[in-house]
Amino acid sequence: MSEGRLLNVGKIVNTHGIKGELKVWPQTDFPEVRFKAGNRLLLIPPEAGNPITVEIVSAREQKKMYVVKIKGFDNINDVEKYKGWELKVPEEDRVPLEEGEYYVRDIVGCEVFTEEGELLGTVTDTLSPGANDIWVVKMPKGKELLLPVIDDVVLDVDVAARKIKVHLMEGLL
Repeated sequence: MSEGRLLNVGKIVNTHGIKGELKVWPQTDFPEVRFKAGNRLLLIPPEAGNPITVEIVSAREQKKMYVVKIKGFDNINDVEKYKGWELKVPEEDRVPLEEGEYYVRDIVGCEVFTEEGELLGTVTDTLSPGANDIWVVKMPKGKELLLPVIDDVVLDVDVAARKIKVHLMEGLL
């Protein structure tokens, strides 16, 4: 696996049982893909150190976590030292998305324009407080605009051109 940009898949929070299973807090929208038997992941130490390529043997969901078995680790003594380590994949292994879907990191940095073509600012962050996401847009004078990510507001997203067209509903500014 290459050493380009890495994407988070999960964080090892504990061991599970005595047969070398690990409890993993998933940090991916695609746990069923990432933790599938035969899939390869990078095991990354919390401090600087060399990543280890591992292969998933099995995984099952349990109370919002995943219990994961890794090839070659067959008892608790083999896996105890990996608490706090992260599981990652290279960016080129990211899961393709459906039309109209995009990754958060593809949105951050995009310029936001009104439907009249006026520049509002640049997306600096995304929030997920409830029913829909909210994009934080840094405006030229330093103020922040919170844009709800709903069909009535977000008209067009062109990730390649790094541009987003929005309809400003009354009360948003």
